[in-house]
Amino acid sequence: MNITTLRIGCSNCNLREVCMPLGLTLKEMESVEELVSARRRIRRGEALYRAGDYFDNLYAVRLGFLKSTVMSSDGREQVTNFFMAGEMIGLDGISSGVYSCDVIALEDTEVCIIPFSRMEDATTSIRTMGVHFQKMLSREIVRQHGVMLLLGSMHAEERLAAFLLALSQRFENRGYSRSEFVLRMTRAEIGSYLGLKLETVSRVLSRFSHDGLIEVNQKHVRIFDPEGLRAIVSAVELDHSPSIPMDVMHHHVIRPDE
Repeated sequence: MNITTLRIGCSNCNLREVCMPLGLTLKEMESVEELVSARRRIRRGEALYRAGDYFDNLYAVRLGFLKSTVMSSDGREQVTNFFMAGEMIGLDGISSGVYSCDVIALEDTEVCIIPFSRMEDATTSIRTMGVHFQKMLSREIVRQHGVMLLLGSMHAEERLAAFLLALSQRFENRGYSRSEFVLRMTRAEIGSYLGLKLETVSRVLSRFSHDGLIEVNQKHVRIFDPEGLRAIVSAVELDHSPSIPMDVMHHHVIRPDE
């Protein structure tokens, strides 16, 4: 793993509107830039950190895609979240002082390292930064509520449709196409994340393709009929519910669907 210690320019980063709060003054932006101590590159398959590692940093994803996993009581690896550019990783370590999950790169990835001690200082000295950080923590609580909704009211088709729509929205928020993208995770990882068996994920994707909703070519996905997918998620208002984004299942271990 290579560590790059060059100064990071948050004000020049094309993810600043996703990663950092809006409305900062020039002086405040200079202070925020000092939060980032370095960049770190992680090769595909390598760990950013492991469960039980000492917590000292938060990480903002600059490039790439990662997953978080925990080990269930029966020894299975459970995927609990996926992270992409502009998102913060490491919040799981705040309460206990150690990270609670493994975070693994699904492709070559680069993150900005933010020492938590610096973040604490910034949230008290810069009001906008404090509000931004509180909102990040609040979103984690909202996502926990979304877990019960997702698992309690959705069948396999609904879960996978919601997953594709939310992933589409996340790509669009970062300036990419919402109708055509590459799945960085495997079918098995999607199944683990959604509480579905691998065979169920493959069967449902094939059904969506047969019905003309999507086209799947290995990991390449094209969404032809987002409204058709949305109709499948009949019990949930995707446009108005913050609990449906694909990372709502963060920190939860789920038994595979039968």
